[in-house]
Amino acid sequence: VTETLPAPIARRMRLAALLTVALLGLAGCGSSSDAEPVTPEAITATPAGVQLLSPTDAAGLISEPGVRVLDVRTAEEFATGHLTGAEQLDWYAPDFPERVAELDREATWVVYCRSGNRSSQATALMVDQGFDAVSDVDGGIVAWQAAGLPVEQSAS
Repeated sequence: VTETLPAPIARRMRLAALLTVALLGLAGCGSSSDAEPVTPEAITATPAGVQLLSPTDAAGLISEPGVRVLDVRTAEEFATGHLTGAEQLDWYAPDFPERVAELDREATWVVYCRSGNRSSQATALMVDQGFDAVSDVDGGIVAWQAAGLPVEQSAS
């Protein structure tokens, strides 16, 4: 299509298309719990030292004694339903790295969020901070629930 248009118009159309794509990408970077984007990197890139587990494999690990579960969604998201026994630590909190540093580095951790984006970043941070055993639930709580696994509601 752009070959039949005058060069200045074709350039403007390409620029408009690029700006549209960039703006759509930025729109997905907000902190809204309903709009967490799932990027190809979040699906395929697992930080070194992090084990990516299917929801059913994560459920099996969580059932073992001493395994701790970390939900890195917001408190509002957590209240709508979370894995039994999960500890909530908001990825968006300004002091998130400091609060992670206070967690037990020797424990086995299973981390999740809504879809896997925040948890992949959180688990990378945990490994960087010297945590020994960190797993990420592939697909987050969305995949967990799709697999028919249970969640509990926060007491009101």
